[in-house]
Amino acid sequence: MKPHVSVITLGVRDLDQAKRFYSEGLGWPIQQEAGPWVSFSLGDGSSSLGLYPWDALADDAGVPADGSGFRGMTLSYVVRSEERVDAVLAEAERAGGTIARPAEKAPWGGYFGYFADPDGYLWKVASGGGDQPFNAE
Repeated sequence: MKPHVSVITLGVRDLDQAKRFYSEGLGWPIQQEAGPWVSFSLGDGSSSLGLYPWDALADDAGVPADGSGFRGMTLSYVVRSEERVDAVLAEAERAGGTIARPAEKAPWGGYFGYFADPDGYLWKVASGGGDQPFNAE
């Protein structure tokens, strides 16, 4: 299997609120919208972020919908500077997200902070302390 993620789909409690957060708040263009599905192209379009109602996504996966707390995953947004980390965190907060961990120097030499989207999904915003192995904005 080739290492690739086609779509990361987040189960959301309020689809309209989540759509507004990502599209209007963060300025991400909607790639596709059909019924209760909304997706946004990521990077060069090789993958997408999808939003789908929480209960419907749990049903689709065949698991109970009552999950709560830490979900065992974070999403990362890598940028090129400390100033950009601060700017992205501020943009997310203005869009309706909450700062889960204010930006700070990291023991590994970088700089990072976390925000949570309206459904509590955690996004790490980081700049590297040297070579950045990921595509940085």
